[in-house]
Amino acid sequence: MRTKPTPLQSAVTQPNGDLAPEPERAYDSPPKEVPVSDVAQVIIIGSGPAGLTAAIYAARANLAPLVFEGLQPGGQLTITTEVENFPGFPEGIQGPELMDIMRKQAERFGSKHHFEYVDKVDLSKRPFEVVVNDVVHRSHALIIATGATAKWLNLPDESNFQGRGLSTCATCDGFFFRDKEIFVVGGGDSAMEEANFLTRFASKVSLVHRKDHFRASKIMVDRVLKNPKVEVLYEKEIVRYLSDNGKTVTGARLRDTRTGEELDAKVDGIFLAIGHTPNTAFLDAQIALDDGGYIVLQGATGTNIEGVFACGDVADTRYRQAITAAGNGCQAAMDAEKWLETQHAH
Repeated sequence: MRTKPTPLQSAVTQPNGDLAPEPERAYDSPPKEVPVSDVAQVIIIGSGPAGLTAAIYAARANLAPLVFEGLQPGGQLTITTEVENFPGFPEGIQGPELMDIMRKQAERFGSKHHFEYVDKVDLSKRPFEVVVNDVVHRSHALIIATGATAKWLNLPDESNFQGRGLSTCATCDGFFFRDKEIFVVGGGDSAMEEANFLTRFASKVSLVHRKDHFRASKIMVDRVLKNPKVEVLYEKEIVRYLSDNGKTVTGARLRDTRTGEELDAKVDGIFLAIGHTPNTAFLDAQIALDDGGYIVLQGATGTNIEGVFACGDVADTRYRQAITAAGNGCQAAMDAEKWLETQHAH
């Protein structure tokens, strides 16, 4: 006699006519539990001179900082070939080497470094929560040193020429173009400032701007127009980098934005001054930001959230130098240490 199928039986019939029992179904498993780390005294998000200096100072204060450096450890200095304006290196030093030295110095005192991106943070909780690859890391204090990324033109071979005739920092690299002819790309105050600064070294500076007017302030534009070493190329844009040897920039292809006509121009270097993007998206607007997306500081390194500090280019719209970022990283670590002391006192 056949038995009536039940929810745990199969429709397959055995030789005796009975229905074969079905193996237990694999019902949905309970939600995966998210791993949660122990609570750190301080987590540092970001690397570069700011983050690594903060790590050195925090580690020396016995705070055992946990540092998430991202997948480009060392920040923008990793795409800089020669750094000649960082104190202590009279012959200059390679950017990646400088960052490696700073990291080793921090590790010597007990910092722990992970080369992973932070996915998100939750600053509404105490301790703060930092999520990395589905693992929740917690800390009493947080230092944000994620920097700002220079905007590029996104042209072919652009990454190959970075630091090889193509730069985004006149203060960093202008010295290498003494008596050379260079282009500066941009139309804002930064472009005007870079163009004027570079005339200290270059024999000629051509300011390339895709419009027939500048968005920079009048006083900055006037300084550029009065500088005899600056020529303005209105309504022009660079559409290709040129190189005679495939290694360094030796020219650029310019397109007229009105007519579309193109021409090749010889040039020894190109400086892009079209702005920076602060790396603050992961904060999800939990911290006060200015109109440009930079963190608004309260005091030297504090933010609108008590226990959260920021340093370096992520909060600096003016200097953007390795040495100023390093000094700012020192301040952030010391501020975090003092704040933690007050919390423990209570």
